[in-house]
Amino acid sequence: MKIRYFAWVRERVGLEEEEIELPAGVASVSELMAWLAARDEGYAAAFAEPEVIRVALDQFHVEHEAPLGGASEVAFFPPMTGG
Repeated sequence: MKIRYFAWVRERVGLEEEEIELPAGVASVSELMAWLAARDEGYAAAFAEPEVIRVALDQFHVEHEAPLGGASEVAFFPPMTGG
C-alpha cells in the first residue's frame, strides 16, 4: 500500500510517500494511524493529534473509522485553510 504525506505531516514524518505492507490487525484508517505513530518519534509527532488529520483512500475523503479494504493508496494531510 502506498502512503502519501502532505504539508506538516510530511515534514514531521520526513517522507513524501512510502510503500508499506499492512501489518496483521490493521484494518481501519485509525488503526493505521496508531500503528504509524508507534514507528518512531517523527511519526509520533505527525500523528500526535490524529483528530485534526484528514485522510483520503484512493483519492476519496474518508472518516478515520473507514476500513482500509482493498485501497491501494492512503493520503494524510492537515486541515486545509485559505482561499
